[in-house]
Amino acid sequence: MTESAAPADALLLVATGCSHCPTVLEGLSRLLKQGRIGRLEVINLAVHPEAGQALGVRSVPWTRIGPFELEGLLGAAELEDWAARAADGSGFGAYYRHLLEGRRLPRVVELVRERPASLAELLALIDDEDTPMAVRIGIGAVFEELEGDPLLQDLVPELAILAASEPVRIRADVAHYLGLSRSLAAQPVLERLLDDASEEVREIAAESLALLQAAD
Repeated sequence: MTESAAPADALLLVATGCSHCPTVLEGLSRLLKQGRIGRLEVINLAVHPEAGQALGVRSVPWTRIGPFELEGLLGAAELEDWAARAADGSGFGAYYRHLLEGRRLPRVVELVRERPASLAELLALIDDEDTPMAVRIGIGAVFEELEGDPLLQDLVPELAILAASEPVRIRADVAHYLGLSRSLAAQPVLERLLDDASEEVREIAAESLALLQAAD
């Protein structure tokens, strides 16, 4: 955490008899004492079930550090990492990966609408060959939810750069996303991809071009 970074606040939902809750509580309490989080609120859902209902929480422990909502057992190192990311405003790439691995697509869509700049983190995941297939599928689902949305249209210049990536998988994904943008600005990029070395990329580019022309 940098000197100028302000520590985030944290909320922990627990329940009587929860086996993992004490571990998370201990880790957050340590961060509070160290000044790595600014405030810690702990709510026992056995006493106040309305708190969990309001947040849509179905299992505990449930932790929120800054903007990051995290489910299940978290070790001290994980909590420290999330607290540091929340403090300096980074970490949305890691958070989106975490959410998509947990199949929490609606939360990702909600967040990118709230924080359009964080879409760049999804592009970074697309460009990372180590991104798991499950996460790539989730990113595709996010972009499908944003089909024709100005948020996706604004990404066309960045997607155009990724369209020149060496891995075929990335070029194929980008060809699909360019079509979902419904932006005529994507047409020149897709036309170039019609001559791609990969048959898969060429086919997807042709399909995306057809979608753009149909929407025109």
